[in-house]
Amino acid sequence: MANKDRALRGYAYIASATFLWGVAATLGRGVFTGRFLPAGRSLQPIDPLILSQSRTTFSCLVLLPVLVAQRGWSGLRMPRIDLIRMLVLGVLGVAASNYFYYLAIQKTNVATAIVLQYTAPVFVLLYMVARGLQRATASRVLSVGLAVIGIALTIGVGTGVGLRMSSVGLIAAMLAAISFSFYNIGGHSMLERYDHWIVLLYATLFASLFWLVVNPPWKVAAAHYTSLEWGFLLVFALISVLAPFSFYFAGLRHLEPTRAIIVSCLEPVFSIVIAAMVLGESVRAVQTLGIVLVLAAIVLVQMPEHGTREPIRVIEPIE
Repeated sequence: MANKDRALRGYAYIASATFLWGVAATLGRGVFTGRFLPAGRSLQPIDPLILSQSRTTFSCLVLLPVLVAQRGWSGLRMPRIDLIRMLVLGVLGVAASNYFYYLAIQKTNVATAIVLQYTAPVFVLLYMVARGLQRATASRVLSVGLAVIGIALTIGVGTGVGLRMSSVGLIAAMLAAISFSFYNIGGHSMLERYDHWIVLLYATLFASLFWLVVNPPWKVAAAHYTSLEWGFLLVFALISVLAPFSFYFAGLRHLEPTRAIIVSCLEPVFSIVIAAMVLGESVRAVQTLGIVLVLAAIVLVQMPEHGTREPIRVIEPIE
């Protein structure tokens, strides 16, 4: 398959993932405000830890029997060293990014959490340059800058939606950004050896096992969630983790981490647009400018670098 066709497929996969994350964000807002619930029903506040734990656990419990039925247990095996790598990816990448993001929202607000989490493209570019895997070309630096500024404008910074300072919240948001960067880089590395379903399975499995240690089942039961709240958590897990992560890891097979993570900046764009269409939320002019800047960053980062001879690392299809 030509590199151009593979790149387009990668962009489509990543865009699909960010669209589903936008849907999940709108679903969460709608449910917690009672918009999508029967009259008189509402959800009690859900702890960020349980929200993160249930997302990965439910996703793993749905995916595991499907893959076992298709491939058998022998088809899911991998060497011990790769199991260790997947453990690190699941805990420090998937679990950490989810938890610290929701903790940042709880301690600050959505605007602060998103702006700081989406500094992740900066960390990815710095890592790729430091390892000699990419050059810090003008177009790459500009695309990262446009993406970060675009995200800030898209979520309404400068339009009365202020950033809220909290030392715990700010640290959590930066850790979310680092974790997000880590699973882009680490996930891309694992996808060189395994297909995206195997990577997704082990990432969610080890994240789930980690949460079982941190927050055992009896502590979860002590929260006394209703069947309505557990139903929401199940649907939310499928929409916000299982489906989008399957698309995201599939996209990482076709794109280098820097391009993939910049395309992921479409998530808040989709969140704003979908919320406007479904929940009737207004979109200000400055937010529209932010959306344009994010789209410009995505176009810029995928343009060929003239005068450079960097090899393009693509991952061949794994059957």
